[in-house]
Amino acid sequence: MTEQKGMWARAAAIAEQTPIERNRYVDLLRALSISAVVLGHWIIAAPATVGGIVSMDHLLQIQPPAQWLTWLFQVMPVFFFVGGYSNGVSWDSAQTKGTKYSFWLESRLRRLLGPVIPLILLWASLGILGFYLDLPRQMIQIGSQISLVPTWFLAIYFIIVMFVPITRALWRKLGLLSVILPFCLAVAGDIVFFNTEAKWFGWFNYFFIWGAVHQLGYAWQQGRFGGVAPSLCLAIVSGSFLVLLTQFGPYPISLIGVPGADFSNTTPPKLPLIALGLTQIGLLLALEKPVRQWLSNAKVWTATVLINGFIMPIFLWHSTVMILTIGFCIWLLPVVLSVAPGSSVWWAYRPIWVLVYFAVMMLSLPLFMWLEKKLGGGSSKHNTGFAVILFGLGMCGGLAVLAGLGVAGKGAFGLNWLAISLPIIGVVALSMIGKRKKA
Repeated sequence: MTEQKGMWARAAAIAEQTPIERNRYVDLLRALSISAVVLGHWIIAAPATVGGIVSMDHLLQIQPPAQWLTWLFQVMPVFFFVGGYSNGVSWDSAQTKGTKYSFWLESRLRRLLGPVIPLILLWASLGILGFYLDLPRQMIQIGSQISLVPTWFLAIYFIIVMFVPITRALWRKLGLLSVILPFCLAVAGDIVFFNTEAKWFGWFNYFFIWGAVHQLGYAWQQGRFGGVAPSLCLAIVSGSFLVLLTQFGPYPISLIGVPGADFSNTTPPKLPLIALGLTQIGLLLALEKPVRQWLSNAKVWTATVLINGFIMPIFLWHSTVMILTIGFCIWLLPVVLSVAPGSSVWWAYRPIWVLVYFAVMMLSLPLFMWLEKKLGGGSSKHNTGFAVILFGLGMCGGLAVLAGLGVAGKGAFGLNWLAISLPIIGVVALSMIGKRKKA
């Protein structure tokens, strides 16, 4: 109880210092979007033990009607939209203060990618332990891949952040045209993907689609985007396009990847994600004015500050908590996994499972935050822009592989040491070669 009061008091102290011009709605949307991702992952995981055989099923695969849930829980567009708003403010502030690009970028890199290091180290350790215990390699691969898959977006997001000086300049010069152009390129990417053999071109949609949504955040931050009537019209039109694309076009209903599907709307991103993002953004901006008034309440804003203080650790560790909790049940309580996934009884138990994951998450959170403080990104240094970009891209490459394949590989102890090492080398190298920023 004392610790809880202490956390609330610290959050209240930070909340009291909030500048009056800060858009608190941005912070709320960041917290809500990440919370939706966490909840969605906890719901769709469908472990089961049938006849003594353990399986890690995917709800969207075994119960296709549940794919409609992804229209609620796929909220990455909101995160990139909010990111555009925040990065626009941050870069403008850096320019005003005369902060060098290299220092600004490194501070963003350490905040985004540094906290992933303890998570990678944990799964590398579990992989070595599994090797000595002679556990099936597939078990480590699946467990680590599910746990590390959330890091894919950090890799893409950092690359988009890396180009903020350019995209911000494009916004100032072209305005909304700088939003429309990448959207048009995304349309071209899908046309090429579906109608030619050059499917590799579709992978550029990671940057076209998410970059366009990020660019839209600039428009919001500059007051060029919003208002109740225009936002609702945007939501209605975009929502209609989403229905048309998934019901009459070549796109699947699910807005996240489904194991065994011919292709997904996310790998690489495709047009339904644009339609979804614009629908979500339209609805959220229509609510902006009353919600911002609500956030002016001291207790509501303090709660928002408190949640934002640990929402990223929750995002990074929530799948690991889920996998380790499931592993514990397989080991000691296999009977709790005997209910057939997707059945009515299984759905009735879902809230209980979510509460269990949440309880374990909150009990473990102090440890995760301590690990991030001790083993995470550290403080920014005076590195060159080239060094930050080089090691940042190396970290992103490692995270992309880990998100797709997990830590398992053909190296020593059955691990992919190259993918494991790249993020760690990036953080260590930047800490060793850079000079501390002088006050």
